[in-house]
Amino acid sequence: MASSTHRLRRASAAAALLLSAAVACSPAGGAAVVAVPSPDTEAAGYCEALHEELPAKVMDDVARRDVSPDSPYTAAWGDPAIVLRCGIERPAEAMDPENNAAEVDGVGWVVDDRGDDGIRFISRYREAYVELLVPASYHPDASILVDFAKPVEKSIPKTIDD
Repeated sequence: MASSTHRLRRASAAAALLLSAAVACSPAGGAAVVAVPSPDTEAAGYCEALHEELPAKVMDDVARRDVSPDSPYTAAWGDPAIVLRCGIERPAEAMDPENNAAEVDGVGWVVDDRGDDGIRFISRYREAYVELLVPASYHPDASILVDFAKPVEKSIPKTIDD
């Protein structure tokens, strides 16, 4: 039991570092600085297709904004930025059956509530992994996934390997 608690703490600390590396602060009105994933060729194609399907607005009125560096594997909306990264490596959270999960319009997601840091959603059972980072200031819950389910469903095929 102690070793699994220790592993969980290490995984949580590593995830927090990853989150801070994935999204950096940006000056008001500037592009959101986002760490760009390096997907394999197959996942890259799916991510490029997803990029074309992403909405101009989420949560009814939060507009899409520029990201830096410009990449077909990242997107952002609002300030503070809601960040999407496609083609991330399979995170450990996606494999843990005890993690919270949600299914929205046919797309499965791991729900990683980070308290004051917001929520990290990770797609499941897809040929490319999508990460959605939603700051706490949006008071996020799984309903935000409605804006992303159709684009993910249309662009990234299901897989049974998760």
